[in-house]
Amino acid sequence: MDIALTNSLVNTATAQASRQTADAVNIGVLKKALDIQASAAATLLQALPPAPPALATSGPLGTQVNTYA
Repeated sequence: MDIALTNSLVNTATAQASRQTADAVNIGVLKKALDIQASAAATLLQALPPAPPALATSGPLGTQVNTYA
């Protein structure tokens, strides 16, 4: 068996294992970043002031506009 071929196979296998580990670490970091971003968005949404009361949709008050005023 050729030594160069054996070294090439070993180097390829090592590089692939190293790439898989790096991919797993990158995915873990991405998940943590998304969790932090979701938490920050939830905090911002909670900080918003309460919504104003809904406008009238029926009845004589608040449903008509006097355009001549």
